[in-house]
Amino acid sequence: MRIAVAAIGRLGRAPEAALAEDYARRASAAGRVLGLGPVEILEIEARKPGKAAEAEALLAALQPGDEVVACDEHGQVMASRAFARQIGDLRGGGVRRLVFLIGGADGLGEAALARAGRQLAFGPQTWPHALARAMLAEQVYRAVTILAGSPYHRD
Repeated sequence: MRIAVAAIGRLGRAPEAALAEDYARRASAAGRVLGLGPVEILEIEARKPGKAAEAEALLAALQPGDEVVACDEHGQVMASRAFARQIGDLRGGGVRRLVFLIGGADGLGEAALARAGRQLAFGPQTWPHALARAMLAEQVYRAVTILAGSPYHRD
């Protein structure tokens, strides 16, 4: 199962971009034997400002059959093992591509939220969308290592 993080905006050489890419590379390498990956970070630019235009741009990056998870402050908070189990279940259920959506500074538009089969939150705090990419990429890597039985994750 391929995994993508589709996020609004280009981070360029920001440290958050490097960190997200590093975890995506690690997850891709560790997940290969599990049928997970590659993990890619998709930087999406909207043609106009605003949540509706950003949602339209994110939806344009989706493919038919994608399983979509919206990263949203009102989503479900999950422990790392539960997150890993969900990814494993999706892979086992035949999902070919899992896409996580991260909106811009104002969050995701209604169309993106409506397209998502589930919503994921990173807790009650508000996080910068650039940092959310790195946090999500790390959690995907952590999920892969949990599924592989690696000692990376400690309870």
